[in-house]
Amino acid sequence: MAERQQGEAMTNFDKVAISSRIRLARNISDIEFMPLLTDENKIDFITSSMSALLSASGDFDTRFLKDMPLSSCTALLERHIISKELIANKDISVVSTNEDESIIVMMLEEDHLRLQSVQSGFNLMKAYSLLLPLDEKISAAFKIAFDQRLGYLTSSPSNLGTGMRASVMVFIPALVMSGQIEHLKKDARKEGLTFRGVYGEGSEGLGYLYQISNQGLLWLSEEEIIDRVSDFFFEIYNQETSLRQQIFEKNHDKLCDEIFRAFAIIKNAYLLEEKEMFRLLGLVRFGHELGLLKIKDIELFMKLYYHGGSAFLRSLRTFSAEKKENRMRAEYISKMVKNLVTIGGEK
Repeated sequence: MAERQQGEAMTNFDKVAISSRIRLARNISDIEFMPLLTDENKIDFITSSMSALLSASGDFDTRFLKDMPLSSCTALLERHIISKELIANKDISVVSTNEDESIIVMMLEEDHLRLQSVQSGFNLMKAYSLLLPLDEKISAAFKIAFDQRLGYLTSSPSNLGTGMRASVMVFIPALVMSGQIEHLKKDARKEGLTFRGVYGEGSEGLGYLYQISNQGLLWLSEEEIIDRVSDFFFEIYNQETSLRQQIFEKNHDKLCDEIFRAFAIIKNAYLLEEKEMFRLLGLVRFGHELGLLKIKDIELFMKLYYHGGSAFLRSLRTFSAEKKENRMRAEYISKMVKNLVTIGGEK
C-alpha cells in the first residue's frame, strides 16, 4: 500500500512532509562496539578503510571532526547532517558526504558506521534506494556483524534486525493547535514507532515540526518498516489536512491575527531568540498553506530553520563579534523573510 502511494500526489504530501530519511547502522565483526572501542589501530582501520572505499565509490568529501572547529560541527548538526553523538566522539569520529549531500556516512558514532540519506518531501523509497548500492559495497568489503536470528548487531538493541531507522519530518500546525500530540505519541507507540521533536530523542516539536520513525520492529524487513512508517504518515497527513480548514474556519479572526502578527514581528524584530524564530517561521509557513501568505521558495524558506542557528550565523561574512547572537539572527532572518514572503497574492 505504502509503496504505491509514495508515487502519488507528491506535491500534496509536501504540504505536510518536510523531509524523509533512511539511516542504516553497521558494525564490523570482531571489533569492539562503541563506546568500548579504544584501540587506535582498530579505529584507524575503520576510518581509513571506509574513507578509501568511499573515495573509490564517488565524489565524497571526508572530514575528521578533530580537524574541524566546534562551530563547524555544530553547523552540520543544525543542518541534520551529523548527530550530537558524532560530536561527542569528536576526537575520533569522521563524516563523509557525497557532492549533493544526498548520502552521508558517519564513522564511529554510536556504531562503527551509519549510512544516511535525506530527501526532501515524502520520499522514503528514494532515500532507501540511494543507500542500497553503498551498503552492498560495504558488506562485500567488510565482515559485518550479523546474527541469523537477531539480524544486524548494533550498539543499541532498538536497532537490531535491519539496523534501519526510517523517518519523516512533518509539519503539523493544525494537529498541534488542536492538542493531538500526546494522542499521536500513543498511537505511534502502538505501531512500534516514535513521534518526537525536530532534533530527535528528547527534543521539542519546534515550529510545528516533528519526526515519525520506527523503533525496534526487529521482526520486520526494510520494506515492511518503510511501509509501517509510511502508513502512519498517511494517517497524519489525512488528519492534518482535514483539520487545517476546520481550525481556520472555527478560529478565523484569531488565527489570521496570529499569523499576520508573526509575519510582522519576524520582518521587523531587533532581537530574535532561536525558539521564538521557530515559532514565528512555523506560523508564517502555516499562513502560506492557508493562502494568507505566499512563500516564493518553500525549500529555501525551510532552510531558515537551521540558518537561524548560532553556528550558521557565525559562519556569515557579516558576522561581527560585537553583535549579540539574537541581534544577528533578527537581521538575517528578517532580511530573508522580506525577500521570500508576501501577503496573499502580492508580487
